[in-house]
Amino acid sequence: MADVQVAAIASLTPLEELDSDPFVVDTRSQHTMCARWAADQGYVVTRQLLIYGLRPDHCGLWSDVEAGQVDLFVAPNRRVLERALRSVPEFTAECERRGVRLETAGLDEPAYDAAKKAEVHRRLSMPTAGYDGC
Repeated sequence: MADVQVAAIASLTPLEELDSDPFVVDTRSQHTMCARWAADQGYVVTRQLLIYGLRPDHCGLWSDVEAGQVDLFVAPNRRVLERALRSVPEFTAECERRGVRLETAGLDEPAYDAAKKAEVHRRLSMPTAGYDGC
């Protein structure tokens, strides 16, 4: 049986929201959660999507599906999905129409103390300076 190919959806949420909802800003942790969920299912993450308020019919969501490189979309949770897409119900309907599964990982979010928030802030505010979060 061929591997199930997964596109992991993360929300590109403004850094200004770090204090109020750090997980939706922390794209690395979102993708990590999706990868862990996929691995637990025996699936392979083939695409990492980073989106905010995207239309459900946007070609960027569907080109990999049409090319046979994505069989399933996964997001960390509904809250992230609602940030990533303009309309979750329309995206869900489009997934059903195209025969593509949509899942949420539903795993526990990491805890964010001041040091963890500072790490996320540094990583996201200095990408052009070569900082990669290590």
